[in-house]
Amino acid sequence: MRTKLLNVISLLIAFVFLINCANRGRPQGGEKDSEPPKVLKASPENYATNFSSEEIRIYFDEYVKLQNIQKQLIISPPMETQPEVLPLGTASKYITIKIFDTLQPNTTYAFNFGQSVVDNNEGNPYPFFRYVFSTGDYIDSLTVKGNILDAEKLKPEEYVSVMLYEMDSTYTDSIIYKKNPKYITNTLDSVSTFTIENVKEGTYKLIALKDENQNNTFQQKSDKIGFLEGTITVPTDTLYDLSLFKEEVDFKVLRGSQVSGSKIAFGFEGDSKNMEIELLDTVPENYKYRITKDKEADTLYYWHTPKFDRDSLLFNISNKEFNYRRDSLVVKMRDMLKDTLVTSLDPRGTIKFEDFIEIAGTTPFEKLDKSQIIFIDKDTLLVDYTYVLDTINNKYILDFDIKESQKYLLQLLPGALTDMYENVNDTIDFALRTKQFSDYGNVRVTLQNAKYPVIVQLTDEQGEVKAEKFSTEPEPLDFRFLDPKKYYIRVVFDANGNQKWDSGSFLEHRQPERISYFPELLDVRAGWDLVQTFTLE
Repeated sequence: MRTKLLNVISLLIAFVFLINCANRGRPQGGEKDSEPPKVLKASPENYATNFSSEEIRIYFDEYVKLQNIQKQLIISPPMETQPEVLPLGTASKYITIKIFDTLQPNTTYAFNFGQSVVDNNEGNPYPFFRYVFSTGDYIDSLTVKGNILDAEKLKPEEYVSVMLYEMDSTYTDSIIYKKNPKYITNTLDSVSTFTIENVKEGTYKLIALKDENQNNTFQQKSDKIGFLEGTITVPTDTLYDLSLFKEEVDFKVLRGSQVSGSKIAFGFEGDSKNMEIELLDTVPENYKYRITKDKEADTLYYWHTPKFDRDSLLFNISNKEFNYRRDSLVVKMRDMLKDTLVTSLDPRGTIKFEDFIEIAGTTPFEKLDKSQIIFIDKDTLLVDYTYVLDTINNKYILDFDIKESQKYLLQLLPGALTDMYENVNDTIDFALRTKQFSDYGNVRVTLQNAKYPVIVQLTDEQGEVKAEKFSTEPEPLDFRFLDPKKYYIRVVFDANGNQKWDSGSFLEHRQPERISYFPELLDVRAGWDLVQTFTLE
């Protein structure tokens, strides 16, 4: 009996041992930590007054890291000398802020960490943590709120800075190019709303910037800007709307340089439409020149023949529209090879019913000889066409009656195209085809409550314009032969009737021309005719 009892006890012990071993090897798992870190204390304490410390420490209940701190951290008012914020790249149970700037008296400062403070294990963020202190006796507590829009796009930019400049005796409009604002915030991930907190009572200029180089000042060439007309007075309960836009860059010529044997490049900023290039040197007999524009870069090319036998040329550059003039621009000359004539055609493959054929060249075209061009359809019938030369873009534009389900062959024989240096093309064959009418969709847009003139555009979901119509009076606007896809309707209120969208100007206190989007995507299908009414506010 005793032996049996001992055997049973031994079996039980072995069973328990096996269970423990099994449990020891099995992953326990458990619920994932989703709690953000918590602040235990701060030294000096958060919302301290009469602040005079050079170092701040903020202690947490667990190890934390700083993530994307350069973009997430917003200090208001901005400091001329940036503080050092630690740790960087490691985890710690506290954050250290070392201040090197001279703080303004009687001023409330706020460190807005956004979502940069995360726990070390799971990366749970402490959402929009703020550390606030005042160098005076009290904490400023007023707020300014509003929305960020985009003057041209349907969706606003992310990470937009919103700023308040104090309207005191030192304020001028040029301050936004040179100095930090009094207060600043950032939309961060909100993308469309902003709140500036801890603002002092007073009168301010309200500015928004898509601040590309994050220096808290406006750089016209790279940044978008939005501004409220007039000023705001704090305290206020108003929600302010700021519409971001990219200013047209002020026109100026950057440089002039020879790039090939008879070709001089003039780089510029702004709109070159009315730019004039005047050669001051005495020209040889039978001198000719042409000006063309680079299709991608902001560059005009000055082509000339014959070549000059001198070390430099002297030019005057002007643009009457911008009241701009640069005299005596010297271009150094040297012996270089000439450009050769190379042609290209657009479109290639499929041509749409409202397109043109464009023949571009690498050197300025001088003439087109129709007798050296064969243009036939699939039945070998000659295709009648007309043409014009776009001199600034250096391309011939061919217009003809495009038919459905057709094939075309365009053959350029030697001598069909001649450039200003008497170069001619080699034999070139271009094959084109068309689809059926039923392969495309059509849209008729009718506007209600519109203030004319307007530009009505169809854009894709990325905002690229695919078709547009200009209208000066109420009328149905037909968009034909559209690729089957989804489109937005965009209406530009063309106040000056120049048939293009005009941006704004901060220094001229001018807002951009207003744009309205139809709130829903149009689903354009092959073989369908869609009629859409757009009632404007």
